[in-house]
Amino acid sequence: MTGRTRRRPWGNYCASRFALMALAALPYAAQADDAATQSLAETAREHAARAAARVWHDARDLGQFALGLIGVGYRYGGDTPVGGLDCSGLVRYVFQQVTGVTLPRTSRELSQVGANVSLDDLQVGDLVFFNTRNYAFSHVGLYLGDNRFIHAPRRGRDVEITTLSREYWQHHFNGARRLVGVLPSLIPAVIPEALATTLTTVGAESAAEESLDEALELPGAP
Repeated sequence: MTGRTRRRPWGNYCASRFALMALAALPYAAQADDAATQSLAETAREHAARAAARVWHDARDLGQFALGLIGVGYRYGGDTPVGGLDCSGLVRYVFQQVTGVTLPRTSRELSQVGANVSLDDLQVGDLVFFNTRNYAFSHVGLYLGDNRFIHAPRRGRDVEITTLSREYWQHHFNGARRLVGVLPSLIPAVIPEALATTLTTVGAESAAEESLDEALELPGAP
């Protein structure tokens, strides 16, 4: 009909307004996502730094505790300072007292746990292995740093410190293993914290996305 103004459908008008509002909010949502991502990255770095410090602290504790056992007599099969210690008994006792972790009993079994470490990458708290009885991994010691390790040598001797630079130990060296920061029971509880932070952030983002979807879909919903 002439002279009559056509009215826009109310539903289309509302849909347009909500669409414009959603588009206007997109830059702010992107800024919020960037801020959340940056915050998560900073939190992860802080947790990683604390974990590294904790690993180093635990490794040093192993070395310091072991130094207190210098002079303890050797006894084959011995696993306490009172009764005497053999090489694997020494390592096992130190780890039990410092970390609460019970390691395998023999040096051969110890050579199967943890992660392999090269001679050039040794750190305090690593285990060093030697062939002293005509079979591999028949002797073990605890690395102290500066090319030194502590061990219980043999019958008639006491727990002592020696150096890897000695020709005998170089010739009989079998390898090294790292336990601190590698075994699940010796890894600092940093992953659960980071995971919780991630899940919280993801949950907040999902809720925001759902709210935005509802704002866009509601006006045009059948």
